[in-house]
Amino acid sequence: MDVTTWYLEQTSSSDLRPGRPPALPAEVVRAEAPCPEFSRFLYTAVGGDWQWTNRLPWTWKQWKDWLDRPGVETWVAWTRGTPAGYAELVAQDGGVVEITNFGLLPYAIGQGLGGWLLGEAAARAWDIASRWPGLEPARRVWVHTCSLDGPAALANYRARGFRVYDEKLNAPGDEDEGETPGPWPGAGPRT
Repeated sequence: MDVTTWYLEQTSSSDLRPGRPPALPAEVVRAEAPCPEFSRFLYTAVGGDWQWTNRLPWTWKQWKDWLDRPGVETWVAWTRGTPAGYAELVAQDGGVVEITNFGLLPYAIGQGLGGWLLGEAAARAWDIASRWPGLEPARRVWVHTCSLDGPAALANYRARGFRVYDEKLNAPGDEDEGETPGPWPGAGPRT
């Protein structure tokens, strides 16, 4: 199966177009304590249906080392006391911030949370230096998505003001493909 990957960016905080507030009560909170267990839960719960498999073999220590890096942040959307989705931000050299992971848990898809959460995550990417002394102010925020991700992903990024700056068609085998692992072994894809 061919997989298309789109690389998108904002080059100014004025590019950001926030999503409309969700209809249900929700808040976005930073997970300030690096917690490998929680981060792995979010990664599998959100990405299990979309071929997010790169980090599945990571050990607890690999997760901890990743989360302990300066400029790595996890922002979680909560609704009615339950995580609904998350965004992981990673500050890079030169004032660049990557949204490395973004998405919603299956129960939250289609409830008007995705655009709002992405807008909140991009805003937190733009002001990340205010929380990390020594980081350069953000000059660019970028993200990538692919044709294996949710069907609304690319449109959501564009609606929030991200512009495609590169597109690649990967040959079969270049991306994780095959059976979707689901959020835990044996769960399989949910439709």
